[in-house]
Parts: sequence; structure tokens; C-alpha cells
Amino acid sequence: MSGPNGDLNITIDDGIIADDDEFDEEEYTAINSMLDQINFCLDDLEERNDSLNGKLHELLESNRQARQEFRAKINEGLAEGQEHPEQSSIEDSTPSKEKDNGE
Repeated sequence: MSGPNGDLNITIDDGIIADDDEFDEEEYTAINSMLDQINFCLDDLEERNDSLNGKLHELLESNRQARQEFRAKINEGLAEGQEHPEQSSIEDSTPSKEKDNGE
């Protein structure tokens, strides 16, 4: 008969699984120490992740504010009758017909 994962049901009584592996106190202490070190490393990684996440949110907010300020300046300039900054730089680099005719 198979178990929930399709594995055969094996019991200790079948003699396949031997519970002869006795751990002494030193081995438990060593394992516990390794688990503590792993836990410390995972906690450190979690703190770094939280810090990076916070910095990312600050950067995104800063960029959002900068975009809003830039759009406000553009809209302010357009309201005053000035050209769009990108359009004026394109027109400056494009020769006009008057310049070509020597006038």
C-alpha cells in the first residue's frame, strides 16, 4: 500500500528503519550551535532585506516627487506662453529656411 506521496508505508517493525543512531550530548550541542548560527544569519539577512526595501521606497518616493515638480515647471512654462523645453532644443538644432537662404 502507498502513502500520500506515493511512497510505500514503511514501519520500524519491518526492520528497514533502524533506530540505532544514538546521539550523545555533545552532538546535540553541536547541532544546536549550528542551528543558532543559521538563525543568526537568517535574522541578519532579514534585517538587510528590510533596510533595502525601505531605501527602495524612499528612492521611489523621491523620484515621484521629482517628476511631479518637473511636470509642474513644464506646465507653468506652457501657461506663461513659453515653449516646451524639449521642443525648443529640437528647433534650435534644426536649421530654418532663412538660415539656408543666407538671410
